[in-house]
Amino acid sequence: MSDADVRTVPAVHGRREVTPDASHEIGLTDHLRETHARGALVDLLARFAHGESAFDAMMRRVLWRALVKRCGHGLRVGRGVVATHPETFEIGDGVFVGDQAVVQGRFDGTCIVGSHTWIGPQAYFDARHLHLGEAVGWGPGAKVLGSEHTGLPADVPTIQTDLVIRPVVVEDWADVGVNAVVLPGVTIGRGAIVGAGAVVVKDVPPFAIVAGVPARVVRFRDGHQPPENDVHV
Repeated sequence: MSDADVRTVPAVHGRREVTPDASHEIGLTDHLRETHARGALVDLLARFAHGESAFDAMMRRVLWRALVKRCGHGLRVGRGVVATHPETFEIGDGVFVGDQAVVQGRFDGTCIVGSHTWIGPQAYFDARHLHLGEAVGWGPGAKVLGSEHTGLPADVPTIQTDLVIRPVVVEDWADVGVNAVVLPGVTIGRGAIVGAGAVVVKDVPPFAIVAGVPARVVRFRDGHQPPENDVHV
């Protein structure tokens, strides 16, 4: 590859200005919430889940707003997105959710997605106790596992043993690469970068760059130093 083949272009989503959603959309959301039970809203959303038109996209936004706990302006939901227990979701302004992403909430859980966060296609979130900060980039196919079976007692199938739910936190400005996996209980620090395909099994310091299986610190981003006495480096 020659230098002539390499291009640097401006970011799109990260610099997109959020404008308030139209008043008729807000009004439609309020009307649907008042006149439809939650199950009926879910059924209605399915009608528009795979459409490619601007109207389909608007209706996905309207219905997500009707279903979630809190929703900011400028939400964009791709085609074929699957969400369970959206009533536990809190979504900021200017959030993008890519095609065929799956957000698996829990009836007593918490799922917070900060403003200007970008979630790539086919991402998967075990969102039983999940907090994505502001301006987070989440690569296509990347996954969060927020729970795991105890495996005890050992004389029954593992899937019959209790689940342990541990919070996963991705702080502001962090970026998680394509097909990375974040395991239960992990915090990814502010501005950190997780490499493609990495498996993150422990906390990532702020502004660190990690890669590999299991993920290890490769270096820190320019202008940032590792925390004093950091054992990762």
